Amino acid sequence: MVLNLGFINHYPRFFYQSVLVFAFVLVTSFVFGLKQPALADQAPARILVLGDSLVAGHGLPQGKAFPEMLEQTLLQDGVAVTVINAGVSGDTTAGGLARLDWSLADNPDAAIIVLGGNDLLRGLDPEATYRNLEAIIDRFQAENIAVLLAGMQAPRNFGTDYVNAFDQSYTRLAARGDIVFYPFFLDGVAMVPDMNLGDGMHPNESGIREITRRIMPSVQALLARIP
Repeated sequence: MVLNLGFINHYPRFFYQSVLVFAFVLVTSFVFGLKQPALADQAPARILVLGDSLVAGHGLPQGKAFPEMLEQTLLQDGVAVTVINAGVSGDTTAGGLARLDWSLADNPDAAIIVLGGNDLLRGLDPEATYRNLEAIIDRFQAENIAVLLAGMQAPRNFGTDYVNAFDQSYTRLAARGDIVFYPFFLDGVAMVPDMNLGDGMHPNESGIREITRRIMPSVQALLARIP
């Protein structure tokens, strides 16, 4: 069969314009087709927040606890994440370590540790706090989970020796250099009446908002460490 292309000579401009448009559409569709599966395969990063009542949201309305507010803020900033609230009121570092297997079942990519406040309130041995936190960090890292440790600080009226020993439980861990460290979870909120509930210990919504704002650079650093 012979294909007669003689008509091309009568409409040269139309023909070549049509070929160019067709080629552009073809190439664009091909490139988009290559990229689209990769975008579809990208799942939100999963951040586990392991903590006590400061994480669980003691005294706060539903959806206003730190993990929820952190997730909302990151999503508003265009960061695809799922933040898991693994806070248990009254928990100590020993309690957090004891339920670690249960927490790991959520398959997190990163973890924020907010524990130690109840160790402090109970006057527990700071060396035990250190060992428990170290074991939690080691377990997360064994599972290839990036870690952010949010520190606690003892009130100065607890006595110099105890204050130094407790505070150093966190700074010693930070000195490892293999975690992201945020020195004081309640920075800018502790002892500020307008930022706390009536008990003076737990942040209200304004307090949680301020914590979220201040810790955000450390959270961004954590996300950058996700394998």
